Amino acid sequence: MNKISAIGISLCALVCAACGQRQSGAPAMDPMMAAMNATPVVSVTSAVRQQVARDAVYSASVQANVINNIAPLTSGRIQKLDVEVGDFVSAGQVLAEMDRVQLDQAALRLKNDETELARVKQLFEQGGVSQSDYEALELAFNVSKSSYDNLLENTILRAPVSGVISARNYDRGDLYSMGQPIYTVQQITPVKLLVPISEADYTKVKRGDKVSLTADALPGRSYTGTIVRLYPTIDPASHTFNAEVRVANEKRELRPGMYARVTVDYGAAESIVVPDAAVMKLQGSGQRTVFVLNTDNTVSVRTVETGRHFGSQYEILSGLEEGEQVLTGGHSNLRSGDKVEVKR
Repeated sequence: MNKISAIGISLCALVCAACGQRQSGAPAMDPMMAAMNATPVVSVTSAVRQQVARDAVYSASVQANVINNIAPLTSGRIQKLDVEVGDFVSAGQVLAEMDRVQLDQAALRLKNDETELARVKQLFEQGGVSQSDYEALELAFNVSKSSYDNLLENTILRAPVSGVISARNYDRGDLYSMGQPIYTVQQITPVKLLVPISEADYTKVKRGDKVSLTADALPGRSYTGTIVRLYPTIDPASHTFNAEVRVANEKRELRPGMYARVTVDYGAAESIVVPDAAVMKLQGSGQRTVFVLNTDNTVSVRTVETGRHFGSQYEILSGLEEGEQVLTGGHSNLRSGDKVEVKR
């Protein structure tokens, strides 16, 4: 076989192969293109109307119910300090004693005036002294007693309330200079919180309402408090007013300065509710949307106003009607007007 004949046979073979391919039909479609052309399968659910709790959570700091600074009226030498920071004290318990010189002198004057008054009273009853003389001695005795009582209160310093010692600013033997108090006592049974409530809720709270609260420092524990006072003015900057909440704190677990979250219950109201999977947030804005299924199995994007998020559901304040079908799955790449297949 010569060279020219070999080339001809090869060309014939190529032509036959090409004809065979054309006779076998068109090549299969690309799987990726087929998936893109398929109708999206989605999950839907109905927007329902149900009772939604109207509560709000506020941040507040725990405060002592009463804070007392313990100090005498005048400067003097501190003779004794009976308690330390962190000690729990009872009302009337002795905390410190100042120099007693003036107190002892006042006690002697009082004793002398008391004795003299008793003697003159006996003479007055027998007619031995005039009424004016008796009244003058009685007045002197009352002045001495008042002076002694005042010195006693400012020499032997007692706790005015039951609480915990939160500060001690002097040592024994120091000269109290009327600067800082000797002790600070904080009453923590009960404690109080000033809760900043929005002015929009001013008419929704009243004295005696119960609230619940938790503290970050005490995970897993909750406490019940009572609103005991509503402040009459509203802060023009924050548009809030203070509600004073009192908590019994019988176990002394809550301490002043703790960060707490206070939940105020405003009752309940009926609202439209959908699963949170149906609500999408537009990036770069606070706007939220849902996909609504139309009767012809197309979808429309609907802008909604959301309220509370509780559990796995969103409250819808506007933008949806009860019974409308919203997409909860398979809608991540959809656009308004797309046709879908509902997964039953």
